[in-house]
Amino acid sequence: MSAGTRSRGTRFLRVRWRVVLRLACWSVLETGQTFLTGYAPARALDAGFLAGRAGVGLAWLGVAGIGVLLGAYGTARVYAAVAALVEPLRDRLVERVVGRGVRKADRGALSGLTQQVEIARDTFAGLVMVSRSFVFTAVGALVGLFSLAPLLLLVVGPPLLAGVALFAATLRPLARRQEAFLVADEALADRLGAVCPGLRDVTATGAEERIAEDCGRLVDAEFGAARSLARWSVLRVASLAVGGQLPIVLLLAAAPWLLARGVTTGALVGALAYVTQSLLPALHNLVHGLGTSGSRLTVVLRRLTSADAENMEGGEEATRRDESGDAASRQRESAARRAFTPAVPPALSLSGVTFAYGPASAPVVEGLDLVLAAGAHLAVVGPSGIGKSTLTGLVAGLLRPSEGQIEVYGEPVPSAAAAARRVLIPQEAYVFSGTVADNLGHFRADPVPEAELLAAAEAVGMGPLLERLGGPGALVEPAALSVGERQLVALARAYLSYAPLALLDEATCHLDPWAEERAERAFAARPGGTLVVVAHRISSARRADRVLVMDGTGTAFGTHDELLHVSPLYRDLVGSWAPVPARRSEPALALRDADGVDAVARPGLAGDGRHVVAHGPVGQVQASGDLGDGGSLRRQR
Repeated sequence: MSAGTRSRGTRFLRVRWRVVLRLACWSVLETGQTFLTGYAPARALDAGFLAGRAGVGLAWLGVAGIGVLLGAYGTARVYAAVAALVEPLRDRLVERVVGRGVRKADRGALSGLTQQVEIARDTFAGLVMVSRSFVFTAVGALVGLFSLAPLLLLVVGPPLLAGVALFAATLRPLARRQEAFLVADEALADRLGAVCPGLRDVTATGAEERIAEDCGRLVDAEFGAARSLARWSVLRVASLAVGGQLPIVLLLAAAPWLLARGVTTGALVGALAYVTQSLLPALHNLVHGLGTSGSRLTVVLRRLTSADAENMEGGEEATRRDESGDAASRQRESAARRAFTPAVPPALSLSGVTFAYGPASAPVVEGLDLVLAAGAHLAVVGPSGIGKSTLTGLVAGLLRPSEGQIEVYGEPVPSAAAAARRVLIPQEAYVFSGTVADNLGHFRADPVPEAELLAAAEAVGMGPLLERLGGPGALVEPAALSVGERQLVALARAYLSYAPLALLDEATCHLDPWAEERAERAFAARPGGTLVVVAHRISSARRADRVLVMDGTGTAFGTHDELLHVSPLYRDLVGSWAPVPARRSEPALALRDADGVDAVARPGLAGDGRHVVAHGPVGQVQASGDLGDGGSLRRQR
């Protein structure tokens, strides 16, 4: 527990000293009950039953019964005193949490009010009861042992003190490890809460290994924290064994020695009663109650009070700033704040990004710098296998760069905030069994209105397919759709998402040029939207504001016309994309999918004689050597 927390706790108790005194007075009755627990049976044996005076023995047992009744009465009054001590703490914490929520619009205020404050209240009450009970029980038992025979203290006292000291030494390390475990558990729960709703997307984008690796690290961290906590918990069990159970063994082993030195049989039985009926249960409650609940209370109070301290420091700083300036300066500051407009972060920023698929592999991307403003339209071109899909995987957070930094709208990649601002449409579109509306609204948490579904489908060119399927409520069988139709479904789904950055990784390769143009223009025209397209045709590069040319030795960036003059590779790519007349349209038989459905089956899909598919040309000419594997991707020099 920090010094600040201790000082605030001391002030809290000092102000309520009358309640603390009342609590101590009522606890004295429990001390008397503990004293009679061992002393009355000892006198009943020595002065009563063993001396042949049964009446005296029964009288002493009656006194023990009266002590139990008095102790119960005192315990009832103790609960009232504890409530008078605990409820003001709860009220103060509630005031601070509510005040923080109102002043700072803190999103964690609701959790603090409904969970953390109640945890603090209940835990504090339990700690007060446990610690108070141990103190007064130990006093009553030790006084009783001394009254029976001082030698008994030599047997019971040292192991009891050793056990308590060992337990006290573990409190701080246990609290730190308990907090580390709670933090690791919260991190894992937060990650799983983000991953589980998107398992279909994880499977669709092939990110299983990446997600498993990230979650595995969090699982390992929590496992390590749990093991560390368990190791220190062993010492807690050891303190209970030393302080509560070892005295029983020592009393039994030292019984002949004690009896030889004048300790009576009744006194020995009374000592065993003190240890087994009073000290051992009280120590057990202290170890388990203070060891677990104490660390939890420390964590909760630290979180609540640290947030309040930050707010108080911020408020004091603001007060000092206001008091130091005159009215004119405050007016100037107010005018400056009204005139200030925060700069909009770029939609995409890559700084010195390097990536390789293995430690011994040559980098596919090396030292890449790129800044893309919000609302821009970028086409990425280059030979096959050069790393265009790798680049989209890095931007989407599916791959982690070995060097450099990537940000999406100012949010670092990978992160949940960055993932919420981008949507990736891969070449292999994912469609699941269900209604059309379910497929199209998959990226939306709430049901999408039908009018919005229809508008999105019309925008990306899915209108005829939607009509043929029977509307948004119709059931979809993935095997009944061609790969081009699946791409239309994936495009409409991405169009409906709230993510402003759309990454089209050859997501239109099975559509004809006119359908591709319609889909790309729809994404480019989304309000506030930014589009990155891995170009499948030269027309995609012509439509883009900027073009990024990737090859094995460098990169080039500019407009279509600029790159025709400065990039020989881009000129070669443009020449290889030149279409030739086709006499007939042939289905792309090499693109049959696993369901046995041809990729080219209906108007608007691939196979019109001017389409370059992912695995080979159909009715087009390509320059030789154009699609060779490249080396690393580096910045243009």
